Amino acid sequence: MTDSNIKREKMEYDLVIVGAGPAGLSAAINFKKQCQSMGKNFSVCVVEKGSEVGAHILSGAILQPTALDELIEDWRTDENCPVKTLVKSEELKYLSESKSYNLPKFFIPKVMHNDNNFIISLGSLCKWLGTKAEAMGVEIYPGFAASDIILSEDKLAGIITSDLGLDKDGKPGSNFQPGIEIHSKYTLFAEGCRGHLGKRLIEQFNLRESSQHQTYGIGLKELWEVNPTNSDPGHVMHTIGWPLDTETYGGSFLYHLSKNLVSVGFVIGLDYKNPYMSPYEEFQRFKTHPFVKEIFNGGRRISYGARALNEGGWQSLPKLTFPGGALVGCDAGTLNTPKIKGTHTAMKSGMIASSEVFNELSLGQKNSEIIHYQKKFVKSWAGIELKKARNVRPSFKYGMKIGMVLTGIDQILFKGNAPWTLKHGEPDHLSLKEKKYFKPIQYPKPDGKITFDKLTNVSFSSTYHEENQPCHLKIIDEKIPISNNYELYDSPEQRYCPAGVYEILSDNGKPSLQINAQNCIHCKTCDIKDPLQNINWVSPEGGGGPNYTNM
Repeated sequence: MTDSNIKREKMEYDLVIVGAGPAGLSAAINFKKQCQSMGKNFSVCVVEKGSEVGAHILSGAILQPTALDELIEDWRTDENCPVKTLVKSEELKYLSESKSYNLPKFFIPKVMHNDNNFIISLGSLCKWLGTKAEAMGVEIYPGFAASDIILSEDKLAGIITSDLGLDKDGKPGSNFQPGIEIHSKYTLFAEGCRGHLGKRLIEQFNLRESSQHQTYGIGLKELWEVNPTNSDPGHVMHTIGWPLDTETYGGSFLYHLSKNLVSVGFVIGLDYKNPYMSPYEEFQRFKTHPFVKEIFNGGRRISYGARALNEGGWQSLPKLTFPGGALVGCDAGTLNTPKIKGTHTAMKSGMIASSEVFNELSLGQKNSEIIHYQKKFVKSWAGIELKKARNVRPSFKYGMKIGMVLTGIDQILFKGNAPWTLKHGEPDHLSLKEKKYFKPIQYPKPDGKITFDKLTNVSFSSTYHEENQPCHLKIIDEKIPISNNYELYDSPEQRYCPAGVYEILSDNGKPSLQINAQNCIHCKTCDIKDPLQNINWVSPEGGGGPNYTNM
């Protein structure tokens, strides 16, 4: 919570958007388009915690251009638009420990095909969208993290940006600058997956009362420059199987871009059970597969990052609106899991929400509830798409084999229109089982050529935090990391964190938890997977965190 005794500068806007990702920027652009077409001059600003637009953006990514076609009709003729590499071929492989097997395209549901899609850097796309938004009069403030909300008579009335220059104890230092109160008639939250204000708003307004809990995955990614002989621009490959066991949901992607660049990544559902599993190490081990290793021999890793992903889909969509604001994009949970895509649906949600804000403002309203947003999203092509995909992810709670059979029935036989809706399993933090049921996993040591240790890879995320600021990883009960997590699970936060933030130290045989918050790449996995939900991720000072390039 922000200190209410601090005197703050105040700003006022008609619309404030939190987050300059695809959902937030699409909302801003669409809003200004409507202002221009209807002769209105409503003000809009976007606050972004990254040091620049795109700095915190990480995705595979393959773009289905449906929403972009609606938002910017002439993007294909804009030479500055970074959407260039059309998917020309794709394959899905099943991996054993030493071999790979192509799965016939006939058995791959149509929803997973990538015809007419593009391989992109989502960060680069967001930078370009940012320039488009600013040219239309949108004010974008990078380096400003939204740290708190402003409530007035149980209505959302704006946000407060984070204070700068606080010391580790949370007291103003010599360079202290108080955060700004940004008052708004409407606020859209586009923070991405597990947004800390979005999480709070869901609780504040009981938005999940009629929906299932959200379920998540962790996505890890490296960008490589490969030997030209191993480059195949436009080629897409996904794998399932090794190194994961049949009870763990996940798989890999390899996307070939232009200029000998390859995006390689691994996604693991955060409902995994084994406390000794390390998603990061599984990713590194995946690259040692003979078929995969061959692609990267002679190449160089350029960048690394990780982020949590919403996987709950249709059944996990909360109520999206509340008086004065709404959730869009991954704050809402609009990712289509079987497609392994969420950019197009996130953009569409932002566009619909901003249209409803425009309508309310045009009627002279403020801080009302844009009640038609959810209905219009559900009826849009994005909502229809999510509904048809609703049974895929929960099918895999029964394991890979049964999951693939159920997915085939749902997607191939019923084409997503089955007369049932499966429920998700237990929440991700409850899925972890005690260490006594498992043996420690001996992961191979990194070779420094194809595989890398965590801290070395984190250096390739260009992550930076001012070290003297308060820790943004809040431990609610200081006893639990040892009495519960260490004793029962062998401190799984050491392994599910992809950045080496959590470390168990021993002082004369007595364990203690050390938090290396400066390593944090803002993936939010700890906030999701901690067994007793004892870690609360809040936004650090604006401008800190990763600085992804071409990711």
